[in-house]
Amino acid sequence: MNKTIRRVSLFCFLLVISLLVRVTWVQAVDSKALAESLNNRRNIIALYAHPLGDIIVAGKAVTGSKRASNGDLKYQRTYTDGPLYSAVTGYSSQVYGATQLEGIYQSVLDGTDTGLKSVYATLTGQTSKPGDVVTTINPAVQKAAYSGLGSKKGAAVAIDPATGQILAVASTPSYDPSTIAGGSSSDAQAWSALSGSTAQPMLNRALRQAYPPGSAFKLVVAASALENGLYTSVTQKTQSPSPYTAPGTTTPITNENTAAPCQNASIQTALQYSCNTVFAKLAVTLGQDKVRKTAEKFGFNAGNLDIPVRAATSNYPTGMDQPQTALSGIGQFDDTATPLQMAMVASAIAGGGQLASPHMVSKVVDGNGKTVKSYPDGKTTRVVSAATAKQLQQAMVNVVQHGTGTNAQINGVEVGGKTGTAQNGVNNSGTPYAWFVSYAKASNGKQVAVAVVVEQSNAARSEVSGNGLAAPIAKSMMQAALG
Repeated sequence: MNKTIRRVSLFCFLLVISLLVRVTWVQAVDSKALAESLNNRRNIIALYAHPLGDIIVAGKAVTGSKRASNGDLKYQRTYTDGPLYSAVTGYSSQVYGATQLEGIYQSVLDGTDTGLKSVYATLTGQTSKPGDVVTTINPAVQKAAYSGLGSKKGAAVAIDPATGQILAVASTPSYDPSTIAGGSSSDAQAWSALSGSTAQPMLNRALRQAYPPGSAFKLVVAASALENGLYTSVTQKTQSPSPYTAPGTTTPITNENTAAPCQNASIQTALQYSCNTVFAKLAVTLGQDKVRKTAEKFGFNAGNLDIPVRAATSNYPTGMDQPQTALSGIGQFDDTATPLQMAMVASAIAGGGQLASPHMVSKVVDGNGKTVKSYPDGKTTRVVSAATAKQLQQAMVNVVQHGTGTNAQINGVEVGGKTGTAQNGVNNSGTPYAWFVSYAKASNGKQVAVAVVVEQSNAARSEVSGNGLAAPIAKSMMQAALG
């Protein structure tokens, strides 16, 4: 055999070895990943070969399945009141995948979850009936939130302080998941319009968008002042000049209402009139570390809050100088909070200082209605003392009765709240965000905590306020929850 033939033979031999190694690797190592890949058409065909299980609200399915009109996929997802519940369900699309509850519980909804299989089905390899996901959402509260937001851009969340059950998650503008569930050209056009919209209708603002909380954050600073013994009562006068100039700066911090009695005001009066000067001074006196520790007890800076949809992180910054700390005390600088987080603040205060773990799913059931997994209510953590919570409740009630939150009053019901108007954009060039954070307790024992943020509305800039825009929405949600 001549030299050239030997080289060709060796090269061919190496090619065969390489092919065998690659085939072995694909079959032994990559096979599972390839089999489960979203790009594997067989998986999509199997997923939509039968009707999916449903997402349940108050005993009724808000999802469904129908026969697909064309293609190799037999069924596609449908939604009842899709825009109303999109911030809860997410979407399940033949082309674009699945998000939120649809994505998290996809194996339950398509019947492949191992928890759905009986011993007999496991042994015989039979396919299980798809399961259902039962939510904690209260349809009346959800409708009040969604209707109240209307054409505004914003979000709202309601929580039962006793159980942690999330009663409403609304985000506007919204969208109908049914319009992108199939694989037709109209679905593609709808997807293009939604994903390309500057209004971002598919952004879940209630859970996934963190905003400057503005004056609503003053509740956290007030809690820190009481918990750290800076003041022992919300009615005790503080040492607070008006205006207040933070150390290291010559620019004074002022109050929106220059006639408000903010100089040396008590915490209760400062919340009633939303005095920037008092809370900026409190934050500097406490120091950023004490405020941060209190904020983190409420849930700030936690990067893994799953309800089970993962919420965006709400942030209280570190490494600030004193002027920045002063601004953080009034919910500005780099403070950010999701509506969920601010509802958690109200929930902990209403709950006597205990924060019940917020959750949006109560249980998962199999195709026969048998519970496969449950998510118990009432797992709590101590955020502030009962005494601090009681004093903050007193101050929040005063805000609604005599202060900046009068639009949230409900006859015969204890309502406590805090307004917020947060600066937006460079040098406050954007439309301010309007916040209202509140709780309500009825004589029959029912209670609810709510947070509403209005990001943008048709109101003139001078008319943007938490009391004017957000408080009426919170009021309607609280009425629905207590009714």
